[in-house]
Amino acid sequence: MLNIVLHQPEMPANTGNIGRTCAATGARLHLICPLGFRLDEKSLRRAGLDYWHQLDVTLYDNFGDFRQKNPGAKIYMATTKARQVYTEVSYEPDCYLMFGKESAGIPEEILVEYQETAVRIPMLGDTRSLNLSNSVAIVLYEALRQQGFAGLRTEGELHRLRWKE
Repeated sequence: MLNIVLHQPEMPANTGNIGRTCAATGARLHLICPLGFRLDEKSLRRAGLDYWHQLDVTLYDNFGDFRQKNPGAKIYMATTKARQVYTEVSYEPDCYLMFGKESAGIPEEILVEYQETAVRIPMLGDTRSLNLSNSVAIVLYEALRQQGFAGLRTEGELHRLRWKE
């Protein structure tokens, strides 16, 4: 099972959207405090819709607490400062995909320890970053694609009509 780690997220709507994505993919959600909101905020619940109760969510006091409780975790750090693109690595089925807070990303003091597993999403010119929930979806779905979308429904049906044979 893949793991999504949010380091000090600030916006409840982003975390709610990410929670919904985790529920849809079976990924675990790890939240490293301090959070910029309360977990009972209306906007968090609204963005997560009725999926929030399905989530496997773990809270941590800080990054040290996260590392202590997840020894040996293979952590990929998503950052605009990385030298390799997120599609250039092979994601293990139980790896951790970590994303920083909306206003500042992952602190450089943490990033320097993960140079080999820091990944970036390519962007044009002076674009500083993408929305956090979009970034999580992009990297998570690449990891899922590499794993053949194991356990996920890959075909759909129309509600009223039928697909042509």
